[in-house]
Amino acid sequence: MTEYLLIPGADGRAWYWHRVVPELRARGHEAIAVDLPEDNTADLADYTDAVVDQLGAPPGRLVVVAQSLSGFIAPLVCERISVERLILVNAMVPAPGETAGQWWANTGQPQARRALAVRDGRDPDAPFDPLVDFFHDVPPEVTAEAMTSPPGGPSEALFADPWPLPSWPGIPTRFLQSRDDRFFPADFQRRTVAARLGIPVEILPGGHLVALSRPSELTDWICET
Repeated sequence: MTEYLLIPGADGRAWYWHRVVPELRARGHEAIAVDLPEDNTADLADYTDAVVDQLGAPPGRLVVVAQSLSGFIAPLVCERISVERLILVNAMVPAPGETAGQWWANTGQPQARRALAVRDGRDPDAPFDPLVDFFHDVPPEVTAEAMTSPPGGPSEALFADPWPLPSWPGIPTRFLQSRDDRFFPADFQRRTVAARLGIPVEILPGGHLVALSRPSELTDWICET
C-alpha cells in the first residue's frame, strides 16, 4: 500500500481532491488531502509546516502529489519528510530564489496563455474567468458545489517569498500535464519543465482542474510507477 499526500493549488482547500481520494482508496491505497493556510501573512515556511502537521506520523511509503501553485510548496515538504516520489500536476516549477509572484513573467506564462486563447478562437484580452479558464470541463454539479464556498486564495506573503532551495530535491519526480489546460498550456509547460527540471512532461486528458473533471483517469496516471 502506498499513501498519497495530496496538496491543492491556489484555492487551498483539501476539497479539490475529494473525487480522487475515494479512487485511490478503491485501488488499495491511502490518501490524505490537506488544507492550506487562510492567513494572508503565511509564507512558504508556514505553508510547509501546515502540510507536514496535517500528515502526522509519516508512513512507510509516501508519494506527494502537488497541484498548480503547490509546485512551490511540495519540494519543501519533501525536504522535511521521507518521500518515495513527487508527482506534479499542472504545476508551477520554481527556480532557486524566485518568488511565486515573479514566476509568471519569468516563464512567459501570460504570453503562452494569450497565444493559446488565440489558437482556440477565444478572446485573448478577456479578463480571467474561473468558469472559462478553470471549470470549462468540470461537471456542472461539481462546479456548482465549488461555487458554494467563499473563494479561497494564497496569501500575499507567499507570492513575495523567494523559493529557498538551491536546487530541486533529489527524489524521483514526475510531471503530469493536462492537454486542455487553458491556464498553463501544455506546450508552455513542456518548455518550462524541460528547462527547469530536465524531465519529460506526461500529457493526460482534461483541463487545469483535472482532479475535479477526470478523477478516475488522473488516479490511473498517479498510480503508474
